[in-house]
Formats: sequence, structure tokens, C-alpha cells
Amino acid sequence: MTADDNTTLGLARQIYELGGIEFGSFTLGRSTVDSPVYVNPKRLIAVPAALRTAAELVRQTAELAVARLHHPAEPCELVAGVPMGGLHLATAYSLATDIPLVYLSPQPSSGGLLLEGRFLPGQQALLVDDLITTGGSVIATANAMREQGLVVRDVIVLIDRDLGAARRLQQHGLHLLPILSLRTMLNYYMSEQLIREADYRRSLDYIARHQVV
Repeated sequence: MTADDNTTLGLARQIYELGGIEFGSFTLGRSTVDSPVYVNPKRLIAVPAALRTAAELVRQTAELAVARLHHPAEPCELVAGVPMGGLHLATAYSLATDIPLVYLSPQPSSGGLLLEGRFLPGQQALLVDDLITTGGSVIATANAMREQGLVVRDVIVLIDRDLGAARRLQQHGLHLLPILSLRTMLNYYMSEQLIREADYRRSLDYIARHQVV
């Protein structure tokens, strides 16, 4: 495998070089327990050029979704980031495409969520996140936006951890469009001898054992 800075593998390389891949034993809430690999795409914000690359890949993925033959996506009129990991990516995408941004803001006084930005009921919104495991936060964000009258069908994520999120989102009327899968990243890192074979095999085994089918 080879990569340049503007490809999906180039993005995987940048995440690795920014320290966004770690191996060990990681528990991050109920969805990720004793995982041998930790993925942190938020490291991309440290390098504006890397964040621009991520935004460009989101743009390309969105355009391909609109052009697909089966169940094409509607062109989005708004973009929203899943709090909080998707917000920086949605902002970069908005700046690159001039598509208006909206986002959910927690309201401490009421305990609810306020959808910030300007929007009209019936507008089509693209949902963006940096990483997806089971999809719970994506579903919650989509439902909150739908309650405000927005149409949410397509979700673009930088990295899918390959644990069955696509199937779960489908049950909620959402179509997942991942730019990278964790398997693809691991295969690339192994082919470039960036990671140890023991970490590679433990990570693939974890995915296989925990994937929801």
C-alpha cells in the first residue's frame, strides 16, 4: 500500500504520525471495553493542513453519495457535527464548501439541547463525526435534529471501528459513509511496518470478536 497526503491512506498516515494510534488496553465507556487499540483522530486539529485534508475527503465522500446509483443522497443544505468530536470536522467542511453549519449545544439550565445556527424545517442536513463505534451518539444527534424538523439521512465519519455501527444506524434510517475503517488502517500500518505484528493481530482479533452482525 502507498499513500500521499490527500488520500484516505495519507490521512491514516497523518493520524499515526500525530500520535493518534496507541496500543495497550483501553476502556472508553460502555461501547469500548479492554480494546487493544486506541484511535484518536482529534489529533488532526494540531495540523491545519491535515484537518483540511480530512475536510476535503468528507467533501469527496458527500459528492460520491449524491452520485451513487442506488439510493442516492440528497445534496445537503446544512452540515452538523456530532458533539464534540465531529464539530471541528464539520466546521472545516463548512469553511471548505460554504455549506452552513449547525450544531447542538447543551443547555445547563434545562438539561436539554439547543440547535444553534440558522435553519428551516425540511432542510437536508449532513451529519459528520470523526469516529464511530456503536453509533449511539450519532443516533441521538440525528434524532435531536429531526425533532427540529431537519431531514437527516447520511452520516460521514472519518473512521469506523468496524463494530457494527452501520447496521445499527440503518435501523434508525441513517446511512453510514465511512472514509476509513479501522481494519484498513491497521492493514496499512502493518504493510508499512509501523506497528508490531502482535498489536496488529490482537486488534484484528478484538474487532472480529466484538463485531455486531
